Amino acid sequence: MSIAAVIPAFNEAGAIGPTVARLPRTLVDIVLVVDGGSTDATVAEARAAGAEIMVEPRRGYGRACQSGVERAAALGATIVLFLDGDGSDAGELAARIVGPVCDGDADFVLAHRTRAGRDPGSMGLHQVLAGHLVGGAVGLLTGTRYRDMCAYRAIRVDVLQGLGMRELTYGWNLEMQMRAASAGLRVIEVPMPYHRRLAGQSKVAGNLRGTVKATTRILRTLVSVTIRTRSRA
Repeated sequence: MSIAAVIPAFNEAGAIGPTVARLPRTLVDIVLVVDGGSTDATVAEARAAGAEIMVEPRRGYGRACQSGVERAAALGATIVLFLDGDGSDAGELAARIVGPVCDGDADFVLAHRTRAGRDPGSMGLHQVLAGHLVGGAVGLLTGTRYRDMCAYRAIRVDVLQGLGMRELTYGWNLEMQMRAASAGLRVIEVPMPYHRRLAGQSKVAGNLRGTVKATTRILRTLVSVTIRTRSRA
């Protein structure tokens, strides 16, 4: 199996280089950094660390992920690994995420940021609470209870393409989880350490505007995916 890591990035200088470098290249065959028009040294640092650069001028976290998936598929990847470009995800432990997919034990694997393994200050209380609340809501709607909405995840390319993803902004991760549950995929959540970002400020949790925007989009995704799923049923 060929594994491609997809890392959406926007102004992550100081963090994107170490993020790429942490990934074990004996496991990950392709590293794609999908840049959203950074004005700092993100592209140069990612390229120097060995990543292939894709420039996605259209805004949207989900759009960047989707563009990365399309490129990974074109390169022959069979599994795609998603992670953030700020250094918060433990890329050196990627085998824990992709392993169950490679071995055929799961269709979809997500990292679960445990309390014991989370660096102080790496997540705000509102992020932890949101994960529990949304996970509970998804459980009531689909029967699959998630404990987190962490971006660090792995799934087979063909399985992901078969989910019919539509959300192109901050609701991408939630839509994937909801569609995976509705499709009856075998889902595993793996406890993983979570670090403070290496540099810069979070585009979502780092300011009130970003938090409100992301929260609104996630709630809209929760409602829209539920309606579409039940309409098809």
